[in-house]
Amino acid sequence: MAPFTTRPELAGTFGAVSSTHWLGTAAGMSVLERGGNAFDAAAACGFVLQIVEPHLNGPGGEVPIIVKSAAADEPVVICGQGVSPALATVERMRSLGLDMVPGTGLLPATVPGAFDAWMLLLRDYGTMTVEEVLGYAIAYAENGFPLMERAVQSIVPVADLFRDEWPTSAAVWLPGGRVPRPGRLFTIPATAATYRRLVAEAKAASSDRVEQIEAARRAFYKGFVAEAIDRFYASQELFDTTGRRNGGLLRYDDMAGWSASYEKPLSAEFHGVTVHKTGPWGQGPVFLQQLMLLRNFDLAGMDPLGADFAHTIVECAKLAFADREAFYGDPLASDIPMDVLLSEDYARKRAGLVDPRHASLELVASHLPGAADRLATIAARAGSEEPQGPGGGEVTFAPLPAIEGDTVHLDVTDRFGNMVSATPSGGWLQSSPVIPELGFPISTRSQMFWLDEDLPSTLRPRTRPRTTLTPTLVTKAGAPFLAIGTPGGDQQDQWPLTVLVRHLLHGYGLQASIDAPMFNSRHWPGSFYPREYYLGQVLIEDRYAEGVRADLTARGHRLSVLDAWSLGRVCAVERANGMMYAAATPRHMQSYAIAR
Repeated sequence: MAPFTTRPELAGTFGAVSSTHWLGTAAGMSVLERGGNAFDAAAACGFVLQIVEPHLNGPGGEVPIIVKSAAADEPVVICGQGVSPALATVERMRSLGLDMVPGTGLLPATVPGAFDAWMLLLRDYGTMTVEEVLGYAIAYAENGFPLMERAVQSIVPVADLFRDEWPTSAAVWLPGGRVPRPGRLFTIPATAATYRRLVAEAKAASSDRVEQIEAARRAFYKGFVAEAIDRFYASQELFDTTGRRNGGLLRYDDMAGWSASYEKPLSAEFHGVTVHKTGPWGQGPVFLQQLMLLRNFDLAGMDPLGADFAHTIVECAKLAFADREAFYGDPLASDIPMDVLLSEDYARKRAGLVDPRHASLELVASHLPGAADRLATIAARAGSEEPQGPGGGEVTFAPLPAIEGDTVHLDVTDRFGNMVSATPSGGWLQSSPVIPELGFPISTRSQMFWLDEDLPSTLRPRTRPRTTLTPTLVTKAGAPFLAIGTPGGDQQDQWPLTVLVRHLLHGYGLQASIDAPMFNSRHWPGSFYPREYYLGQVLIEDRYAEGVRADLTARGHRLSVLDAWSLGRVCAVERANGMMYAAATPRHMQSYAIAR
């Protein structure tokens, strides 16, 4: 019997789009229908998601993008992760009495990278204009969109904070002074006005498409947007998770000195495909490290819904994520031995630490020099503070009402043979105050830096935080095969990995792989303030058989059994058998996929 699916296994020959909100997916397919390519569609979808999922991402956020053009031999990464401000130093934070970067407010700001990344994608790979791509987002921001219940539930816990401490946020998210009602039309006119002004400045600069894109980039990073950010961050002192009011460090020069950039992806071979991820300024390589470890086990011979399968994946994840903590950071600021970490010899040695019958209840550091000391420093600091007010981000499975920000995801492929995967995030409505002239808040991604010295992810001026954002693009014999990803912080390189393994090794269709019961580990320090972790904890959906759960418990896993459809928000598109496929999770009842 074929595995159960909540939706059809969508297939077609024209194009495929999947994202975490049906309106984003619809906008992406609309662009394809109008003759645009996958890159036009991805940009339009990305901008729509900023509007319709404002608790999960926004115009002041960031995005990593992995691109496979039909005209290119290899995929490329577009880094839309902005850097820390020049004023952001360990000494500055320590002078404020801080041991950790706060999770909310003005202090943890980074340069908002999403706009430039989408514009770079549009300039070099797209065919449409700034106006055409931004038009969908502008229409929703001006005319209204149905505000999701989860967005409203993210406003509820911060409503008093907005009223008492962040009045510019209250003006946007508490219309008439009240929490909005879910499902009703909601507008964000100030953001619409910002994007309309960017379009106007682009069109005034030239009739040439590329020159218009460059004009929009200048207006954002060297024009009125950067000037508004500078004024606000230099003049305000506002409440944050320290329980105090602090000023901001982000300035005009930080904006003007940064731009999105291209990089080669890191890659690993796994059962006939090549998996491509970002560099170690994101957690993406931890996906590759897990695959390298898993190559040492007979996953294909295990029941994909059984205890051996879950145990093996969790135990390998513990080893890979320990390396993430000890080694990952901005490679422009730290020497990171990715060639060693992704080598067969290293993976074989680490895989030998996996006990097939017993769960590890320790953080097991690498044998490489410095790893044990770094991991000990991080473990001692993690979870040591209690947030005052709202804090943190990217959790997905948090009990409602949620106060954490999270993430969105989108994947697109087209009839021309192109494919793109992107994971936008940041600029969460509940994490930093709205800049009144712009209508949106700025990313708080600097909370992912450590203030302890000599770590690869220690706070340094104008460096990238080690983000959790991690799209995945898979090629087969050099051709685009699969784009996949999910929101969910530290789970972003767990849930899609399980989906990929079930799909490749067990013959599950794409939708069936996503729909199958899910699990993940919380064994290592979290990426977001206050960086909590729970040794041995495995979150698992209650659709897993009782016998499987009992087996895992007997091996020492500390299970937290959650509701049947609560873990994962995976989206994916695929090219195979001369067709294109699209799939999206039913969890949270908002993701959507289209293929035709």
